[in-house]
Amino acid sequence: MKFDMGNTALSGLIGKTRGSSEDLGGLIRQLIAAAQPLEGKFNGAGKQAFDSFKSHSDQVTADLNSALSAILGGQSGMDSSFGQGDQESADNARQQMASANFDAARFSGR
Repeated sequence: MKFDMGNTALSGLIGKTRGSSEDLGGLIRQLIAAAQPLEGKFNGAGKQAFDSFKSHSDQVTADLNSALSAILGGQSGMDSSFGQGDQESADNARQQMASANFDAARFSGR
């Protein structure tokens, strides 16, 4: 099996995830703002449901931001690990090439 990924794939993914996080946060803020004019318009069970929505919307926002932050942290860690692995692979190849006896590999009849 071959795993081939460009060296900018994860950094690109991090940028897209960060942008999605900001978009999601903005949509949640818009939802809360859109519901604001309804505050005080309900009685009984409707008021309880609206109050529950409002109190939970802040927690949902915080939970989503926390989850996306953890995803970004994981992506950043993977990007760092892949970069280190790529560098170590190149260093090992250079080290092996430096110690190789290329003259011994010549197939001349001399």
